[in-house]
Amino acid sequence: MFVSDKALELVPRYGAFLEKHIIPLEQGAIYGSFRAHLPALQALRAKAKEEGLFAPHLPVSHGGLGLSLVDFASISEVLGTSPLGHYVFNCNAPDIGNMELMHQFASPYLQEKYLRPLERGEIRSCFAMTEPEHAGSNPVHMSTTAVRDGDEYVINGHKWFTSSADGASFTIVMAVTNPSAENKYERASMIVVPLDNPGYRMIRNIPIMGDEGEDYLSHSEVEFVNCRVPVSHLIGTEGSGFTLAQVRLGPGRIHHCMRWIGICERALGMMCDRAIERELNPGHSLAMQQTIQNWIAESAAEIKASRLLVLNTAHIIEKKGAKAAKEDISTIKFYVSDVLMKVIDRAIQVHGGLGITDDTLLSFWYRHERGARIYDGPDEVHKSVLAKSILKSRMG
Repeated sequence: MFVSDKALELVPRYGAFLEKHIIPLEQGAIYGSFRAHLPALQALRAKAKEEGLFAPHLPVSHGGLGLSLVDFASISEVLGTSPLGHYVFNCNAPDIGNMELMHQFASPYLQEKYLRPLERGEIRSCFAMTEPEHAGSNPVHMSTTAVRDGDEYVINGHKWFTSSADGASFTIVMAVTNPSAENKYERASMIVVPLDNPGYRMIRNIPIMGDEGEDYLSHSEVEFVNCRVPVSHLIGTEGSGFTLAQVRLGPGRIHHCMRWIGICERALGMMCDRAIERELNPGHSLAMQQTIQNWIAESAAEIKASRLLVLNTAHIIEKKGAKAAKEDISTIKFYVSDVLMKVIDRAIQVHGGLGITDDTLLSFWYRHERGARIYDGPDEVHKSVLAKSILKSRMG
């Protein structure tokens, strides 16, 4: 549905690349040292460029494939079957969101200095918005400030879950620049900060259920102390931070949801393989148990429903804009994240003791994807948005 012939031709090419080159690296890069595997991963990025598969989301003029949001969504599902997929093809979060944002709203100066190297895969970036002192579900409450001092902003604040900050070259910071603005959604701005700035400090990589991670596979706590950057590092206009955040989040939820569906497909395949090969008694496999059969059937149906919901939402965003798809975006966020956790949990249960070890990717996904129901707005907020819209339509 909605997917072009071009994307349908690309899907098996990406799948074959993952199977041959990326999946063999997974266990070492995920459970060992990601940084130690960077040379091999960089070589794969170069190979992806050679094969014309690099940066599928970017315009052709910027070294990409020029895919539509719907077409990229179909590719994103394939890449999501490996934790390294999006990284190798340079369409990983948070870089992809920063690229899209800067492509639309950054000045030519910022694009040349930061966006172009990011698009080429020469550097990485991060996005600093969430603060430990305030509820992330209501980001109008923010303590980080950027005060104008001549031709500079002086930034002070404390952020966390600044994903992939470890090893990144710059961040986009959400900071309050207009505290007295009557409209609370016009108080914050987005500003580019190079991470070699003396006013920036990475405090730690936050352990996620015991896994601290490193480099791209990490979530950092950071602080800005009298961090000075030129006013020219402002993205868009002062006070437009929340507007830009919404622009960034619309397509971003499509990216996340299709990645989650890719994880679900891989987990379902692992579930089926384990059920077939694991015998309870000689000649009697797990696959013969009706409960297991129910889990497989339910997972397959939920994955298919998720895919159709997300592709339809991407289609609406493309044709009418993110604002017209507001309720659809909320729907896919809470629905697909719930399916994700259900499918992973069933796969773990079918694997038994093996499922909770690091001998498969299931434990990695269980730890790191539980946050899917929290980040980009918790499920409860999105359910409330949808319910209020439905109730309003009934009340006339």
